[in-house]
Amino acid sequence: MVRRPLGNHHLGPDTLLVTSDTTQTEQVASETENDRILALRALLTPARVVLWDFDGPICRLFAGHSAERVAVGLVEWLEVQGLRGLLTEGERESPDPHAVLRAVDLRHPGSDLVAELEERLTQEELKATASAMPTAWADPLIRTLTAVGRRLAITTNNSPRVVTTYLTSRGLASCFVPHVYGRTRDLHLLKPDPDCLNRALRAVGAAPSAALMIGDTPSDCAAARQAGVPFLGYARNRKKEQLLRDAGATNVVDSLEPVLKAIRSQA
Repeated sequence: MVRRPLGNHHLGPDTLLVTSDTTQTEQVASETENDRILALRALLTPARVVLWDFDGPICRLFAGHSAERVAVGLVEWLEVQGLRGLLTEGERESPDPHAVLRAVDLRHPGSDLVAELEERLTQEELKATASAMPTAWADPLIRTLTAVGRRLAITTNNSPRVVTTYLTSRGLASCFVPHVYGRTRDLHLLKPDPDCLNRALRAVGAAPSAALMIGDTPSDCAAARQAGVPFLGYARNRKKEQLLRDAGATNVVDSLEPVLKAIRSQA
């Protein structure tokens, strides 16, 4: 350890302490950051099209409008219709409204009942857009990708109406529209089925190898794998990171900031 007095001859409170450990730590952190940027550049360089999941990488849709309460509301509506027995106990207790919707569609695929339930979910998602929390660095990353000539598309299990409403509120719609591919009446084609990714690729005329999917769930990872699209996982906490790793994701970031830095370093 080296002690360097700041203009005096005693070791007092204004003495600067410089340690070799501190210097080495800073150097290692800098090298790690540079390695991360280089790895992201290698992933981003061949990607002429970037496919985004919506709820997670772009915003937390249910940040102020609980998804669990939405799921409970769907279950209660089914009970009012006299259909409590349609769901198992586990399905009735699920905090995921999509799980409730999938369960009903599994038993009554393509029915008016499913259509009504899906519309109710869409209305709740639309309410949620008003209090959705933007994901840090997502907005500038989207604008930068567009500025450098990347084509963007949304590939999501949410309603396309919901996505467009949110993007419009953030001034981002022009970066994506018309390439918003979300939930349809064919609920069996929700991710992990790669349908929405394949629709996006066909629409923009891109090969899977010329695209990149940014997602935050194992179903996103699985859909990208089935579509043959390279995958970048976004995990806002360690639990989500582990789920992505367990699903086979090899490239995972806990912030979109290094992705933005990687793109800017290529410009």
